[in-house]
Amino acid sequence: MNKRINQHGYKIADCLYSLVNLDVLPGLHINQDEFWRAVADVLNEFIPINKALLATRDELQAKIDNWHLGKLNVPFSQKEYQQFLTDIDYLVPEQDDFEITTQNVDSEVALIAGPQLVVPLMNARFALNAANARWGSLYDALYGSDVIVADQNSENKSGEYDPIRGRKVQVFVRNFLDGSLPLAQGSHHDAVKYKVDNKRLIVELNTGSRVNLKDDSQFVGFNGSLDNPTAILCINNGLHVSILIDKNNPIGNTDAAGIKDVVLESALSTIQDCEDSIAAVDARDKTAVYKNWLGLMKGDLAETISKGGKQITRTLNPDRTYLTPSGDAMSLPGRSLQFIRNVGHLMTTDAILTNSNEEVPEGIVDALITSLIALHDLNGSSKYVNSKQGSIYIVKPKMHGPQEVQFTDDLFSRIEQKFGLSDNTIKMGIMDEERRTSANLKECIRAASTRVAFINTGFLDRTGDEIHTSMMAGPMARKELMKNEKWISAYENRNVIIGLKAGLKGKAQIGKGMWATPDEMAAMLKTKIGHPKSGASCAWVPSPTAATLHVMHYHQVCVSDVQEQMIKETKVSDGNTQLDALLTIPLLENIDDLTEQERQEELDNNVQGLLGYVVRWVNQGVGCSKVPDINNVGRMEDRATLRISSQHICNWLHHGLLSAEQVMQTLKRMAVVVDTQNEQDNSYIAMAPNFDSSLAFQAAVDLIFKGQEQPSGYTEPLLHKMRNELKRSLAN
Repeated sequence: MNKRINQHGYKIADCLYSLVNLDVLPGLHINQDEFWRAVADVLNEFIPINKALLATRDELQAKIDNWHLGKLNVPFSQKEYQQFLTDIDYLVPEQDDFEITTQNVDSEVALIAGPQLVVPLMNARFALNAANARWGSLYDALYGSDVIVADQNSENKSGEYDPIRGRKVQVFVRNFLDGSLPLAQGSHHDAVKYKVDNKRLIVELNTGSRVNLKDDSQFVGFNGSLDNPTAILCINNGLHVSILIDKNNPIGNTDAAGIKDVVLESALSTIQDCEDSIAAVDARDKTAVYKNWLGLMKGDLAETISKGGKQITRTLNPDRTYLTPSGDAMSLPGRSLQFIRNVGHLMTTDAILTNSNEEVPEGIVDALITSLIALHDLNGSSKYVNSKQGSIYIVKPKMHGPQEVQFTDDLFSRIEQKFGLSDNTIKMGIMDEERRTSANLKECIRAASTRVAFINTGFLDRTGDEIHTSMMAGPMARKELMKNEKWISAYENRNVIIGLKAGLKGKAQIGKGMWATPDEMAAMLKTKIGHPKSGASCAWVPSPTAATLHVMHYHQVCVSDVQEQMIKETKVSDGNTQLDALLTIPLLENIDDLTEQERQEELDNNVQGLLGYVVRWVNQGVGCSKVPDINNVGRMEDRATLRISSQHICNWLHHGLLSAEQVMQTLKRMAVVVDTQNEQDNSYIAMAPNFDSSLAFQAAVDLIFKGQEQPSGYTEPLLHKMRNELKRSLAN
């Protein structure tokens, strides 16, 4: 049990109380008692509203369930269905067109398109790596990934540097330079020297000719001397490219121009995550998360790791310095712009209890503490600057409809008042990942029109909510075919179009979802270019390497031009037409054609992925990791993927495509598979054969057999329950 301190009608866990009083408040000029009184005031005001919003979710779901149950033997009418959703206020009336008025937004959010990392804030090493992923070595990213195809006859197998593979990397990068920084004549492949002359970049070719860039304005800086620069800094579509030169370097020595590396401005922004990618289930966990955020905002976060038998301390990278073409000093941010993702409205936390020992909403506590911590960046006491515009960026997930967005907007306003901040200092990221938000996106954006700085699509959670909302309508399409359903394309398209019509261009990000297979970078390069082509100004990537590779897409595609064209071509009727498609339920067609083997294969796939994630979550407290799927392909899994798998099994079970006995047999069989996949992990706790004593296995069972009754199909309540039980058992 945590020791607790009574403050203004609430009981604060000692670990959180100490962190705030001893580490956060000093330097902020906020009185300790004043802060905790503000916390109590905000909780008193917003707890009842939070509870009412959750009750509305339950009421709407009950009405939708009953409607579908009453229509089981009646031909389905899309028109009647959408009228019903309007009648119960699931769909709200759309008001006149408008444009957001968000101000003081950093250029990484408003103006420059590029990759965005999402990282578990509970892990300091991951948080630092992501913050430092603003710049990445293209040579390293290519050499260490499957983008460069191995030559079976000549590749070095010893683990030492392979010059043949290295040469392939150099050729690839020269192609990239030709596409992004074209010369007036000739090719970077023929370059033998780079130098600066009369404020221009001059490239000497192996033909003896001296050429400049096709667009001289792309050259923006250098290091070293004019005649022998050590770095050349250029820009394309707002993104920087740094060509590093050193003929004495082992790599540079193999290059005609002495290029040892090309470093790309990669992850422009990072979402430090308090939500789906972590397993924070109690006050101590929450305090650890807040402490890492404090280190990022103060600029002093450090983590010592063992690598190659040596102890290495990771810290935040400093800014990068260059000389302008005129020889003046200049600097560029060395770190990505940091967002923080708070939790949604559903969960509560024991970090603060009421006088009657009731846990308070975790999302409210997150907003209060993470905003307070971010003041270290705003007041200049941090070692580094995060937001040059003096803004705090909070991404808010799992909001259902405009009322819930309005609640968050009101909460942020009250926190600004309590902390003496200007209106709309706290910027909001709206995650379009719940069905009621997608269907009412225009009005959701309107509810936060003075502070919204980010919207995105999240296929994973969005699919989980799609299944749960229409649980009673019938069996859902197979999971791997879900992306072919009508609602998905409408969802992705509407998000961008509505965002652009609401004036987000030049003021806010429009984002797309995660690439889930971090080892398949060649496939990512072929596929993920679709995100900037869709008009999205950022897209999620799972690693710094992926960011460095994905950013090449934003050199190929000028997102601003794509958005401008979309604004011109969008018709007023497009939104309504796509709403019909968005609300088309992805039911399984021709159920009788689905063989028993196909049903079992679907179940095997869902159960294996579910168990692989849950066992790490419950037993090891790992909220996001690369989990081998049924084919041993590593996939990034978090609670959103778990929500899909569990709800899909629930749906097929409810509609008789699967039997309870079949599901239990599959759970036990797949537990053995997952145990085998993890047998090299010394800290892994096996589920088989003692299934009854495995809390992780029991959590998986509950997620399926109790999944239908879980609020919105969320997995957090059951996961938290089992993780807490395990922690208590270990403590005893």
